[in-house]
Order: sequence, then structure tokens, then C-alpha cells
Amino acid sequence: MNKTLLAVALLASTGFVQAEEVKFVTNAAYAPFEFVDENNEIQGFDIDLAKAICEVQKLDCSFHNQAFDSLIPSLKFRRYNAAIAAMDITPERAKQVDFSDIYYENSAVFVTAENKFETLDQLQKDTVGVQNGTSHQKYIQDKLEANGMTARPYQTVQDALLDMSNGRINAVFADTAVVGDWLAQNPGYAVLGERITDDGYFGTGFGIAVTKGNQVLLEQINQGLSQLKENGTYDTLYQQYFPK
Repeated sequence: MNKTLLAVALLASTGFVQAEEVKFVTNAAYAPFEFVDENNEIQGFDIDLAKAICEVQKLDCSFHNQAFDSLIPSLKFRRYNAAIAAMDITPERAKQVDFSDIYYENSAVFVTAENKFETLDQLQKDTVGVQNGTSHQKYIQDKLEANGMTARPYQTVQDALLDMSNGRINAVFADTAVVGDWLAQNPGYAVLGERITDDGYFGTGFGIAVTKGNQVLLEQINQGLSQLKENGTYDTLYQQYFPK
């Protein structure tokens, strides 16, 4: 038996054969990566990228929406095959799921009302909004809580930004691209401090998560990503969603 057939046989024995339909799950409240449009359709950079991967790999794919903090558990219980949701590759998550190659290099920033604070140190004793289950929440808990900062979790980052707009909290901590997208539509707010690229939380980048051990699907996703970067599709999508 050659290596390919042996690998397929081993994967089949563990239940990881290619499904007829690859079910992607996301949290569609994180523009520009994923969001629900006026027609109640899931859109965004991540979604278009995943669809392009499915096209070049000839995979039949569907997309489903649920809370961010339930994405990894849903993969572990095999309700879905893959998750694409602006998900940072972290050591803790890599223990629970397998990640594709990096498809987006990430960083995070604090956002607050213009002229409300001069330095990030002034937020040290404050409450900051974060999306529940994210690297942003964990970063504050691990790095800043000892100095007095408190992370207030929200179901979506949009809920956190809305509470900030209504004066219930003074700042939100989220991905740089998401904050940039929001700032373009909400004058009177600005980034506070420098971008944060701590490798344990944000600096590694985003990956597509699959159920632990599903090497068949992981290889297909990575091959698809490679093809999209070679044929220019990735660059086209990037410029569409993240114009300079």
C-alpha cells in the first residue's frame, strides 16, 4: 500500500474522510471579515476567501453563523468541519483544533472617544469592552488586569462599540482592521496607543480552524490558500476589503 492510500485508510479509520459538504461556521458580526448584509446573507473577506478555496479545491461548502465563543466547541463536537472567523492562532487554541496556514497578519488596538485620554496608561483602572471568548479578552485578563483594567465581555464587538457610543464604557479593544472599518463610519473616535502584536495573542495571525486530526480537509484548505495567492485572487480580495 502506498503512502497516500495508507494515509486515507488511517484517516477513514478515525472518521476523517472528506464529507460531501464542508460546513464552515463563523460569527458574522465582525466586519469587514464577516457580517450579515441587507439580504441576510453572510458576507466579508473571510467568507469570500473560504468560497474561493472551495471553488479551486472543488469542495461543496456551506456557511453557518453562531456565537464566537461556541466556534471551537462546535468543531470539537463535529457539528461543523471548519471555522473561519478572524480567529487568532494561539497556543491554547492549537491544543483544541488544527489551524491552516496563516491567511491574515493581525494586530489589535484600543479605541475610545477623541481627546478623552492622552495615553493608554490612563485606561489602566477602567473597564474595556471586548468580544467574549476572543484573544482580546484573554490579553486583558492575562496582561492588564493586575494593573486594574477590567475586560467587559460582549456577545459581539459591535455590541461593545455600541455601549461605548452610548457612554456605558470608555473604550473597546479589538482587531485593527475591525476598528478601522468602524472608525470610517463613526467620527469622533480614535485609536489610543500603538498597535499590539503580542505573538501569544495576535501577532501570529489568523488561521482557518478544523477539527483536530482532520488532515484531509486541512491539506485541501492549505492547497487552496496557496493557489489563491499564486493566481492573484488573494491579493484582489485583500485590496477589496482592505484598501490602502
